[in-house]
Amino acid sequence: MQEKAEATPTIHVGIDVSKAHLDVHLHPLGERLRVTNDAHGHRHLVALLTQHAVALVLMEPTSRYHRAVHRRLHEAGLPVALANPLRARLFAQASGTLAKTDAIDAAMLARMAERLGPDPVAPPTPAQEELQELASARQAAIAERTALGNRLAAATSAFLRRELATRLRALERHIARLDSTIDTMIRADHELDRKARILRSIPGVGPVTSLAFLAQLGELGRITAKQAAALAGLAPFARDSGTSQPKRRIHGGRAQLRCALYMAALSASRRNADLKRFYQGLIERGKPAKLALAAVARKIVVLANTLITENRHWTQVTP
Repeated sequence: MQEKAEATPTIHVGIDVSKAHLDVHLHPLGERLRVTNDAHGHRHLVALLTQHAVALVLMEPTSRYHRAVHRRLHEAGLPVALANPLRARLFAQASGTLAKTDAIDAAMLARMAERLGPDPVAPPTPAQEELQELASARQAAIAERTALGNRLAAATSAFLRRELATRLRALERHIARLDSTIDTMIRADHELDRKARILRSIPGVGPVTSLAFLAQLGELGRITAKQAAALAGLAPFARDSGTSQPKRRIHGGRAQLRCALYMAALSASRRNADLKRFYQGLIERGKPAKLALAAVARKIVVLANTLITENRHWTQVTP
């Protein structure tokens, strides 16, 4: 009797990322290796993984050091997911793993990939990566301008006031150049320009909020309304236990985007007729102002996601 051929095992891969190297673990084979985090190491890794039936590769996003390997694996047709570092650590603790080394983290990520099966994500396009970098630089420059302005207001020394004023003027020119570069970049990219035009058609969404959407929520238009609200940190989550049913609170998400949306909600609750009615209705029903603004911000996210999905601009709804 002919023996049955053994089925090829399905492999889950965990990768711990650092600036210099990648620690890789193949589960359930138990194989592990370390490769350099550069083009040569990425080629070696792809050559190894393409020899197996890989169900999922899971890694933690680490500053910008995971981006190149994420793109290289995606181009090779391998499904790659990104793990929230806090959730990865909680998973390790729940699994009884208290020790922490690069090799242990890679093995833990491989088990997490198998048990939880997070959805694969495509890497951002080069244009979106550059936009994220420019948006971060702009945000840092704005924070520095605020700090310098506060120091100038408190300074009494004539020399120090002159120095701070000079630095402020240089910083203003730097921010203006950043804004010009960002605007030119968005206009030059068809997809970014399309999204920006749709976003800016929504009353209350200006250039800053539009930039936050483009840089921080590139998934917009490819996800559901609930997913968009959760990624923005504007989805209320239940915390019920027994007979206790406390108020639902928003939690997590992308903080920079949520801050921009709060300011957009302030503007939209005054300038956008539809959202103004929605906001006033919540206030009339006794809802706190901050809760009402969070609800308006969530409406903006859902509206933006819908408009981009349907490729249409905002239009006034007749009451």
